[in-house]
Amino acid sequence: MKVTLLRHTFDADYMAALAAKVCYSSQNVEEISLDEESKKKLLKRVIKSGHHSVIEHIGFTFAIEGISRVATHQLVRHRLASYSQQSHRYTKITRKSFVVPPEIEKNSEALKLYNEALDNNLELYNKLIEMGIKKEDARFVIPSGVSSNIVVTMNARELIHFFRLRCCIRAQWEIRDAAIEMLKLAKKHAPIIFENAGPACVTGRCPEEKPCENIPEIRKFFKNL
Repeated sequence: MKVTLLRHTFDADYMAALAAKVCYSSQNVEEISLDEESKKKLLKRVIKSGHHSVIEHIGFTFAIEGISRVATHQLVRHRLASYSQQSHRYTKITRKSFVVPPEIEKNSEALKLYNEALDNNLELYNKLIEMGIKKEDARFVIPSGVSSNIVVTMNARELIHFFRLRCCIRAQWEIRDAAIEMLKLAKKHAPIIFENAGPACVTGRCPEEKPCENIPEIRKFFKNL
C-alpha cells in the first residue's frame, strides 16, 4: 500500500489560527497579523477548548494505492469526506491485484491455501470474461481482498476524528497502516493542528472495555510520529 498527499491547504496552521482570530477580533481580516508565537498560542488554545470549527477550513487530499476492498469499505464509512475510487467495472483485475494479510503471509500453509483460492477465483473471472460476461458481473466471483486505488479528501477536523478511531491498535491492520501514514503526512504540514492526533489514548483514557497494557508506549509513538 502507498499513501501520497496530493494537496493540502497552504500554511494550514496559520489559516486555522487566522480563522480563530476572526472570531475574537474586531479588525478586518486584511488587518489581522499573527506572528509565529501568536499563531501557535492561539491555535493551541482554541483546539484545547474544543473550538474545532476553525480547523474545518483546512483540507487534505490523499491518494491511497493498493488498498483492499476490505479496508476501503471501512474507510468510506467516514461520511464527512469525499472519495473517488478505482472501479472494477472498467478496470481488469489481475493476479497482482490482491492484498495478502500479514497473518496469512507468515503462515506457509495458510498462504498456500490463500493463493490457491485466489488463482481459482481469478481463473473463473477470466473465463467468464472470455464467455462475453461484462467485467462488472464477472467481478462477483472476486474476493474482497482485491486491491484498488482511492482518492480521499477530508478536512482537518474529520481527520482528527478518523485518526482517533483508525490509529487505534485494535483497528483493522490495513486501515490502521493507512491512517498512520496519512497522519505522518498531515503532521508535516500542520504540526500544531495534529500535535496530539492519534488514537483516543494519546490525549485521554482508552474507551475500550479492556485497555491496552502498553498505553505509555503508544502515546510516545504518536507524539514522536
